Amino acid sequence: MVVAIYNTELNTGRALLSNVTWDTLEKLDADLAETGARLTYLDGYLEIMTPLSDAHEEPKKTLGLLLEIYMLMRNIRFYTRGSTTIGMKELGARKEPDDSYSLGTRKSVPDLAIEVTVTSGGIDTLEIYRRVGVREVWFWEDGVISVYCLRSTGYELVSKSELLPELDLRLIEFYSRMADQYDALNAFMKLLM
Repeated sequence: MVVAIYNTELNTGRALLSNVTWDTLEKLDADLAETGARLTYLDGYLEIMTPLSDAHEEPKKTLGLLLEIYMLMRNIRFYTRGSTTIGMKELGARKEPDDSYSLGTRKSVPDLAIEVTVTSGGIDTLEIYRRVGVREVWFWEDGVISVYCLRSTGYELVSKSELLPELDLRLIEFYSRMADQYDALNAFMKLLM
């Protein structure tokens, strides 16, 4: 079964397929490599999103830059992984985070994954991250950040980051919503000095 959704406002297309094998996923990944499509897989369900819109990419980049400025200015060692694919066949799960970070040292599984949400529905992203073992997941939607921390029973919605407990997420939200990215980054940096 294929469910295809096209959002003309954002100029993006999304397809959700069921009964997809891992081998088919790998073939589609290779076939779609040049298109910039993002593939998310969980237990035979495959979501294909293409192309990524400005409404997605601009806040993603601004959010990442704000976070990196904070960590640099607070002398927090981090390694950015970007949207490197995580997951494997044995887990029945695979995802490309919008952005991801390892704190302290480089790790094969990032400590923090960030998702910018401009369309909803589809595959359970948190279940994928749970299987992979990502400690903290942030969702940015309409300028609001929701933080989920991994527990033994799954993810729990929390009020602040446990990886970066001193970080004021409301400030990150505020600056991520500013119209001019350069001005937002510059003002945030001056605030941290």
